[in-house]
Amino acid sequence: MDFFERQDKARKKTKLLVFYFILAVAALIVAVYFAALLIFSGVQAQQHRNFGESPQFALWNPQLFLGVAGGVLAVVLIGSGYKTVALAQGGSAVSEMMGARLVSPNTNDPDERKLLNVVEEMAIASGVPVPHVYVMDEEDGINAFAAGHKPGDATITVTRGCVKILSRDELQGVIGHEFSHILNGDMRLNLRLMGIIFGILCLAIIGRVLLQTARVGGRGRGQNPLPLLGLLLLVIGYIGVFFGRLIQAAVSRQREFLADASSVQFTRNPGGITGALKKIGGLGETGSRLSHAHAEELSHMFFGNGVSEPFIGLLETHPPLAERIRVFDPNFDGKFPYVRYDGRDRPPEEISKLKRPPMPNLFGTMLGGAILASGDAEKPPVIRSHSVLPSLGNPTPLHLKYAGQLRDSLPDNVKAAAREPLDAVALIYAMLLSPDETVRMTQLAELAKRIDPAIQEKTIALFPDVLTAATHAHLPIINLALGALRQLRAEQFNQFSQTLQWLIESDGKIELFEFVLQKIVLRHLTPQFTGARPPVAQYYTLKPLVPDCAVVLSALANVGSSDAGEIEKAFETGAPYLRAPNDGDLTLLPREQCGVDQIDAALNRLALAVPTIKKNLIEACVHTVGADGVMTESEAELLRAVADTLDCPIPPFVQTE
Repeated sequence: MDFFERQDKARKKTKLLVFYFILAVAALIVAVYFAALLIFSGVQAQQHRNFGESPQFALWNPQLFLGVAGGVLAVVLIGSGYKTVALAQGGSAVSEMMGARLVSPNTNDPDERKLLNVVEEMAIASGVPVPHVYVMDEEDGINAFAAGHKPGDATITVTRGCVKILSRDELQGVIGHEFSHILNGDMRLNLRLMGIIFGILCLAIIGRVLLQTARVGGRGRGQNPLPLLGLLLLVIGYIGVFFGRLIQAAVSRQREFLADASSVQFTRNPGGITGALKKIGGLGETGSRLSHAHAEELSHMFFGNGVSEPFIGLLETHPPLAERIRVFDPNFDGKFPYVRYDGRDRPPEEISKLKRPPMPNLFGTMLGGAILASGDAEKPPVIRSHSVLPSLGNPTPLHLKYAGQLRDSLPDNVKAAAREPLDAVALIYAMLLSPDETVRMTQLAELAKRIDPAIQEKTIALFPDVLTAATHAHLPIINLALGALRQLRAEQFNQFSQTLQWLIESDGKIELFEFVLQKIVLRHLTPQFTGARPPVAQYYTLKPLVPDCAVVLSALANVGSSDAGEIEKAFETGAPYLRAPNDGDLTLLPREQCGVDQIDAALNRLALAVPTIKKNLIEACVHTVGADGVMTESEAELLRAVADTLDCPIPPFVQTE
């Protein structure tokens, strides 16, 4: 199953979610109807007896049923809508709801530094922005979750026990598991599930409110049916709890096996994730349990089971620990070694590493020379077109190793700048300054009128290192900086976005990579600062998008060459892979008809397509860029950037031959 199939499967699971939701609401309506029928029939019967009349009972009361159905639907939909709006900010809203603390990117705590390094490496290897990392300081168990609508607003949250107890390999296994949820499209489904479950549980909340009327005294208290109705609603609320757990289990259990497998494929180290699972078992009652009040709502999102074990196996959101371990360790005997929380069970060599200063990374230093060198005299790497699509959403240990070496090789001032909000602003500005000194001096003079002097000084200081960085380092630097940029205040972001637009246009020309850089930055940041809800798929067939595909393919064909024959050849090489309908108007457009404005509009529409259409488009883009048999480094990174704007992250291109 490739990236697009997993994305499509996650999207289709929404239909299962809707089915269970309708089933749960129908059950609640029926239960509330019979409760209301019982109560109000009893009241009417008492009234009839008071007047000497014979009580009458009818099982079907259309007026009452419509009132109950309307009331239940209103409560559930309003509750679900409220929760959905509350979660619109993405992963940060969920992490903060769990009482988690945002880890400072420049933390000096060795355990937190280890955690951030693992997350950064996996983000670079996956081709996604570095997520914000949170720690639940009050939780001693071993657990974690990823939350967000898409990779750009994702967060990874771990417990204090996860940070303190796990070794680096085990932590890497857990984080790899969570990155699988980020890449597979599970996060958005999880947030929708949270909204739906909250709506279902709202009846129990209403029941508690109605029970408060029992405190009201008076002679008419015995004839007041509301306390009894409140009690029944509270009991009926457990139907919502049952269906909520059923829905969570239905969409969660099998995904945990897939995420475990993806983690092992990513790290090529089964001992990492199995070691983490064994330590959960070795913690006994603590295990992966969470004490927070909202743990029940998020039970389907955790790495391990965060709540009490259900009586019915059908309601289990996670497979048993031993079952997950035996997938990779068939000889596991089911016995979990005892784990002490104080961390003294760490290997002696790992403890000694924390006590002595780290040795310099000589390999990273040598790689840094290659990354920061201009590389004009070197032969550009050969990137095979057929290897691009299989790697999409499927990073490998080679990508992970490359990511760590790339990050370590970056100059310290670049890495430090990428982790601080205002310094990250300066870093992006530095990437857009012209290499021509005359033009650059003009840009800096105008920048001085637009930005804070400290940001301008930082921009000037960062420019030499950014200028000498190789092309393949640009996108990882952007992804490193996005996490810090998300911490800007609203007014700072507005100034940043306006200055970014001016800076791109200031040299009188807009290169495609400059445009795509702006597109990536604003696409990941704008929803957070504007409160815009994430878009859903609106295009299920290719036909209405053919003109947009023509714009993108024509632009990429023009990037690779200025020769008309080569441009046409590139377009004709890639076009068949789009699999457009025969009557589609897929023709090569002249350069002036595929400028940045046209590309911007085209990518905005294409981002709303279903995964299958995106797959065909990216395959067509790959063959368009690689039509001459050689995909240069700049072409490859441009392709990665275009794919990122479609929420299809491509890992870095690394040599495998």
